[in-house]
Amino acid sequence: MKRMVLDTRVLVEAAVAVALAAVLGLVRIFRLPQGGSVSLEMLPLYYIALRRGGWVGVLAGAVYGLVDLAIDPYVIHPVQLILDYPLAFALLGVSGFFPRRPLVGVTLGTVGRYLSHLLSGVIFFASYAPAGQNVWAYSAVYNASYLAPELVIGLILMAILLNRQAVFPRSQMQEGNRRP
Repeated sequence: MKRMVLDTRVLVEAAVAVALAAVLGLVRIFRLPQGGSVSLEMLPLYYIALRRGGWVGVLAGAVYGLVDLAIDPYVIHPVQLILDYPLAFALLGVSGFFPRRPLVGVTLGTVGRYLSHLLSGVIFFASYAPAGQNVWAYSAVYNASYLAPELVIGLILMAILLNRQAVFPRSQMQEGNRRP
């Protein structure tokens, strides 16, 4: 098993990813009334996880969850706080455990976040479900309504970012500016 190494460079990259995620999280495409929104906040977290490994991604995601909590909190219970903030975003780091299949990793990380929010919705937000509607179905649809679009956007943008030829064609790169 690969050991997680947290040298200065890795910590700085993770901090930049968290800061970038916080800024991107403020630019929302749309926001739902009881929380959850479509933004690009997950991209830097996927990227650091894929670049530095799953454990670094989990750590950066958990830190981002706490930053998100500080920026825009909605807390009704301590367990809900854990499920909706540090745990949900830490699960995005799962993407880093699939470096050879990054889009699979991104999908699994997002599914992990979805499951954390789903559980929180069932336990703590059941009162928002319309009368007679199954709480699991309500939470599943509600959370999918913003995480599914985020996943699609994330998959498209990560595919573009990870395809170095599409982003940095060799014909446009100068000899001294090649990326490793």
